[in-house]
Amino acid sequence: MGFALFQRTASAFSALAIGALLGCVAAGGALAAVEGASPWVGSTDSKVRLFSGTVDVDGTPALVTGVQLRMDPGWKTYWRNPGDSGVPPSFDWTGSKNLKYAEVLYPAPHRFADANGTAIGYEDEVVFPVKLTPERDGEPIELKLAFAYGLCKDLCIPNEVSLGLSLPAQAGKGDALLLESFLARVPKQARAGVLPEVSGVDTKLDGEAPKLIVNAVFPADAKATDLLIDGGDVFVHVPKPLGPLVDGNQSFVVAFSSPSEAAALKGKTLVLTLISDRGSTDTSWKVE
Repeated sequence: MGFALFQRTASAFSALAIGALLGCVAAGGALAAVEGASPWVGSTDSKVRLFSGTVDVDGTPALVTGVQLRMDPGWKTYWRNPGDSGVPPSFDWTGSKNLKYAEVLYPAPHRFADANGTAIGYEDEVVFPVKLTPERDGEPIELKLAFAYGLCKDLCIPNEVSLGLSLPAQAGKGDALLLESFLARVPKQARAGVLPEVSGVDTKLDGEAPKLIVNAVFPADAKATDLLIDGGDVFVHVPKPLGPLVDGNQSFVVAFSSPSEAAALKGKTLVLTLISDRGSTDTSWKVE
């Protein structure tokens, strides 16, 4: 083969190879553009998207969207009560169309140590399922979300991304499996006789050492048992276990820094979240 012929053959081969590579990239991009999902938006070693699916909620098919946050290794984000430090997530749906109400659900979190004490949240990946109520049934929903969240590694870094997603009136199944996996982690509303449950709360909010003691009953073989408390607009310290699980029973204490801090809870409704590998529950309890 002459040198000129070799050059032409090599050039043709290179062109074919580059064309094939570009074709693969294009195909990969098409696969990434999943129907019923927004593009990923990156921010500070993380990325976020909106996606949707039709799932069974209380025995009825319902359209649910998910706010999916993926974090690089070592990074964490926060629960609605972030603990001793951190930034709770916020969801602003201003600008959405045909959206009456969006109920954000929180999968059961776990506690982790940070520079300022104990924080509460998630690592690696979390999906916040969102139950949607349209203003007009049978019409499309246009979602606009300003999602603000904190990321923690050595320091807490605030982030905010803007996301959008158009949902047709007859949305398909979508990514129902992913939504169902995180919906299964959302604590259930407490019911009598269903474990775990709060068996009693002892309040000692007056005096120089005010505290709150929560007694709980878990399945006897439960593991990773914990209590977390959401006080809404009132700060509540992360509870500490008073001992290990014994025959399904365990108690937790919240110690307050001052009588005024404890007094701020009076009349407030707290959400007591019991967590275990055998299920999690939310109990609303008013501080008298």
